[in-house]
Amino acid sequence: MKKYFKLPLYAVMTAFLAMGTVACDDEENTGGTDSGELSPREAALKEIVNDYTTKTVIPTYEALADASVELHTACMAMYNAGVGNVTTDQVRTAGEAWKKAREYWERSEAWLYGPAGDYNVDPHIDSWPLDQIALDALLANETEMAKMDVNGVYISSQDYGLLGFHALEYMLFAIEGSGMSQTSVPHSTDYTAQELSYIAGVAGDLRNHCIFLEAAWVGEDNISSAKQQALADVRNEAQFAANNVSIQRVLQDLANGLCYADEMNNPAEGGGNDFVNYLQAVQSLAGEDGIQNIANEVGNIKIGNPTGMGAGDEYEYDPDYIESPYSLNSINDFLGNIISIENAYRGIQTSKSYNSGVTYAQPVEHSLSSYVASLDADLDTRVIAAIDNAYNAIDQMEEPFVVTCAQGGAYTEINRNAITACRELNDIFDEVLALIREQR
Repeated sequence: MKKYFKLPLYAVMTAFLAMGTVACDDEENTGGTDSGELSPREAALKEIVNDYTTKTVIPTYEALADASVELHTACMAMYNAGVGNVTTDQVRTAGEAWKKAREYWERSEAWLYGPAGDYNVDPHIDSWPLDQIALDALLANETEMAKMDVNGVYISSQDYGLLGFHALEYMLFAIEGSGMSQTSVPHSTDYTAQELSYIAGVAGDLRNHCIFLEAAWVGEDNISSAKQQALADVRNEAQFAANNVSIQRVLQDLANGLCYADEMNNPAEGGGNDFVNYLQAVQSLAGEDGIQNIANEVGNIKIGNPTGMGAGDEYEYDPDYIESPYSLNSINDFLGNIISIENAYRGIQTSKSYNSGVTYAQPVEHSLSSYVASLDADLDTRVIAAIDNAYNAIDQMEEPFVVTCAQGGAYTEINRNAITACRELNDIFDEVLALIREQR
């Protein structure tokens, strides 16, 4: 079975500092100028980056980490119940916790650069399809299963196709019916001891990696004590953590004071900072590392691969390449990605129905949208329209995507429209980047 590892064009960066917010440290840099004075463009972009990191990126990762802790707790309830005692309500609770964490993750995919890529968090927790053959072999391997720990450290060294959201999805959801009549229901409760151990381990590993993301952006000292304890538990399993190079690296970097937000908010030449100025930071935000990366992936890969209508170097026709098939959550995943683009460009839009009840992110005062509007109001209007068009086009798609991706008829046109809208969204950010680069 083919496994697709999502590997966009990652940058390596770090960020966090704004008035009224907690920073990793108090050091501030002027943004790569020897005189200490910022150009008009750099001064404007600094405000954008500060708001973006503190009001959009970090709150989203905090919410994701919190939800992943809830998910692990729900899976531990199943594990502790034991064989023959797991209830449907427990499985349903874990499934709802999965959907909650999944939503936060999809709403973060417009910034898969930095820690998400640098420490392989993205492919580690979000690769698909699930490798069912390898999973059956693992569950039948008594030696391997005996090493499984509920904190998810040992299993973290397994292949990506056995980890993350989609491994848990497979164990928590089931499909009833066929064709367009398919529905997603809680998995049956007849789990084996090996399966419960696997569920707890995968949930622990997912939790750890979501905490890595939050800690890497804000600094380990600035996450909750419960999350710090989770990282301490990983460190205590040193003999298992040694099997995973990425975990070794992120734990070492966190111990050395890693704070990605601080780096992004304080660009400087030399000293290990990947951003020499705020222009570089905003290019990552809007370009092929950030917004353009996920716009391309949704259209050409996530929708394009299974429909056979994708394009580009990463496109490969694969009718089995369905994201979140067991929960019938594919289209919600795609919509969450477009929301992440909107949040990166405009900040959270509280008037939108899909943001009803959202409290983790805050509206921004200084957005890339407002800056673009000050330079070219028509372009900003067209960007906002492109975001809305992509969202609305995807919203016309129907589950089960495993069926509608190849159903033909009206579905073909609906799917093609969604792909086209994503491509147009990707392309318009070429204009945004060109406009920003022209400024001084």
